[in-house]
Order: sequence, then C-alpha cells, then structure tokens
Amino acid sequence: MRAWLYLAAAAIAGGIVTTPALVVLILLKGTFEDALVASLATLLLAAGIAVVTMRDIIRCGLAMIVCFLALAGLYVTLGAALVAAAQVIVYIGAISVLILFAIMLTQDKVGSNRLTFQTQAAPAAIAAIIVAVLVAVAVAGTNWGAASAAVRIATNDLAHLLFDRYVLAFEAVSVLLLAAVIGGVFLAKREKDATG
Repeated sequence: MRAWLYLAAAAIAGGIVTTPALVVLILLKGTFEDALVASLATLLLAAGIAVVTMRDIIRCGLAMIVCFLALAGLYVTLGAALVAAAQVIVYIGAISVLILFAIMLTQDKVGSNRLTFQTQAAPAAIAAIIVAVLVAVAVAGTNWGAASAAVRIATNDLAHLLFDRYVLAFEAVSVLLLAAVIGGVFLAKREKDATG
C-alpha cells in the first residue's frame, strides 16, 4: 500500500514539474531551453516550499538538496557551468551533508505541532509579496541576451583566476572548511557524551 502512495506522489510531483515546461513549449511557443528553465524553476519553488512546510526535519534536509540541485540546473542553462559545479560541490556536497549530519546528531527529528515560524506568517507573506514584485520588475527590465553573454565571460575569467592564479588559496580554504566540519562533529559528539 505504501509503495502505491509513493508512486502516486511521484506522479503528482512529475506532473507539477512538467506542466510549466509543456505550457512554455506548446502555448507560448518557447524553445526547449525555455521549457527547461520553467521546469527547473518550478522544481526549485516546490522543493523550497517543501523545506519550510514539512515537519520531519530529515525530509526538509533532503528537499533542500533537491532545491540546490534545481538551482544548479538553472545555472547550467544560463551558461554558468562553473557556478553550477560550485553549487553542487559546496552546497550539496558539503553544507547539505553537514546539516543532515547535525540533524542526525541531535535528539528530536520531528518538529512540534505548532511550529515557531507560524506566528510570523502574515509579515512573511507581506515580505514575500514585496520581493516577488521586485523580482518581477527586475525580470521585466533586464535584457537577458546581454546578461547571459556577460555571465559566460565572467565565469570563464573566474575559472582561470581561481584554478590558475589563486589555486593555493582555494585549496587552503577547502582544508579550513574540512577542519571546521571535523571540529563541529567532534564538539557535537563530545557534548552528547557529556550529557548522556
């Protein structure tokens, strides 16, 4: 029975993600790239909503990983492959895994019945509407052809600088982040041993 529920949920999620792509392709006569952007943006929004509304914090962390993957896909479609790779390596490979480990090291994995942020729903809704209007104005006033060309040039220059001229600093930061992760896990285990 449970497998059928998962299958139905996957079918509904697939329909939610592919519907905007079909609308862009068929009704708006867009290109495949436009449909891909619409589909990834819908996945990003759905995963973001799942992160803030689900009560099981492990599932929230997994939805956050899906959100980061959709954002990396958007970066790829915009021609910023280096930024997409950094998104996958840093946010999915390091931060999301660190958050999931931190969640698993804590005691309670299920939130309370009355979540704390629900008391601020009205101000958050007003702020979300204001941000949505600002984003819509920015999207309407941007020349996207020139913007994507500028992004491609900027990421190529960034890649050459980062992996050629500043490679030692890049590796030093990665070792520092690794030391911070190991220290955080050590402190969390020591606090757990002291209390339990």
